[in-house]
Amino acid sequence: MVLPDRATLGLPTRPRVARSSEEPPFAVRTTRRRRRRSLIAYLYILPALAVYGVFLLFPLGRSVWISLFHWDGLTLATWAGFDNYVDIFRDGALRSAFEHALVLIVFYSVLPVCLALLLTMALSRGHIRGRTFFRTVFFLPQVIALVVVATAWSAIYSPDGVLNKFLDAVGLHVATRPWLGDFSWALPAVGLIGTWIEVGLCVVLFMAGIQKIPTERYEAARIDGAGAMRELLAVTVPGLRGEIAVALTLTVVAALRNFDLVYITTHGGPGTSTTVPAFEVYHRAFQTNQVGSACAIGVTLAVLIFLITLVVTRIAERGES
Repeated sequence: MVLPDRATLGLPTRPRVARSSEEPPFAVRTTRRRRRRSLIAYLYILPALAVYGVFLLFPLGRSVWISLFHWDGLTLATWAGFDNYVDIFRDGALRSAFEHALVLIVFYSVLPVCLALLLTMALSRGHIRGRTFFRTVFFLPQVIALVVVATAWSAIYSPDGVLNKFLDAVGLHVATRPWLGDFSWALPAVGLIGTWIEVGLCVVLFMAGIQKIPTERYEAARIDGAGAMRELLAVTVPGLRGEIAVALTLTVVAALRNFDLVYITTHGGPGTSTTVPAFEVYHRAFQTNQVGSACAIGVTLAVLIFLITLVVTRIAERGES
């Protein structure tokens, strides 16, 4: 049976819409749709980008511009070019400040990560009661203001402080000294404060990360006769590669931008034995009125932090692949 069409029934026919030969193909329409979605996504993050640009990128760019001038902060600036950056390599005091920062990386980053790995193995190996208590105790230095930490450790390191009294009590009077006033021991003394602060952060990160390592790996290692150290190197460290990268990044940044701890405990002394780049930025900008030089030091420090962070991240990504 053949059904009549619309014309036979006397109904108006629908005009055929001819497909335009210029209509874009499906792939082009899909690409445009994806671009539109990406644009909408960028609009959502635009307020955060605006805040980031105003409070970080603009001051950074302004610092780069000021670093190209000799300026005391008050009078008219004179063009310096890259002289302020060249002085960082020529000036012995500035070179020492960056060398001290690299030394502090050992105390702020390497030692805390190693100690935290050992503590994590000790806390996670077997059934130990009170793990939450130990996590809280280890993490406590992270939540205490650095001003309080620096003041407390200054009292411990003082000539009549707890440390020297303990050494006297155990018969090591020859080892007593004004720790923060000794040219050789002031920097390690400040660094050990950083070790005490950062260990807790690393322990919390590693304790959280070790939960995702399958217990079967530890059981297989024990069946093969692996001891505690072998388990640490063969199972725990590879399983915590991501957490170790995060810990190294955070602690390295903390070491390089260290200011308040040095300012309160030693004020860069004795002499210049504990000066660090951030302290030199403050000293030159607000005490010697060398604002251009201070900005150059700050920019160089920011670049150094970025490069070290990039290297740590790339090494971690290669290890995971």
